[in-house]
Amino acid sequence: MQPWKTLSRETILDHSKYLKVENHSVELPNGRVIADWPWVITPNYINVIAITTEKQFVCFRQTKYSIESTSLAPVGGFLEPNEEPLTAAKRELQEETGYEAPNWIVLGNYAVDGNRGVATAYFFLATEAKFVGKGVSDDLEAQELLLLSHDEVKTALLAGEFKVLPWAALVALALQYLER
Repeated sequence: MQPWKTLSRETILDHSKYLKVENHSVELPNGRVIADWPWVITPNYINVIAITTEKQFVCFRQTKYSIESTSLAPVGGFLEPNEEPLTAAKRELQEETGYEAPNWIVLGNYAVDGNRGVATAYFFLATEAKFVGKGVSDDLEAQELLLLSHDEVKTALLAGEFKVLPWAALVALALQYLER
């Protein structure tokens, strides 16, 4: 199979470092041209499932603007310009939770939207995490740090308590990795 070709791109919204929208002209492998393909650009980000030396999962209960109630959430954040995903993951874990971990497993990187761009999500599992001191998070959401057992996390996932798709996907991947 051949990939689509980008023939041209035009910025139609440059809102901030967090959102840009472009209009692309693309050519499909069969030669058909689509002159107005919307393309969304947001920063790439990481999400981390951290497990403590006591086998507790480090999570949050938090609010998000697009969710009408609270959700369970893993650690997460945007990559800084030119920052490697693993570096961002370690930074975000310490900033948001005060934990550091010696063992890091890459659970993959994934396009957030295969047709419209958006971002790439980098997923990590950190093990043997230890609390090293209060983090310095600048998150906008209200959040409560939780330490949950394996069974509590699995039950919460199946009950839909991780209400953002990348978070649920990360939790499922981490549980699958741990249970194999």
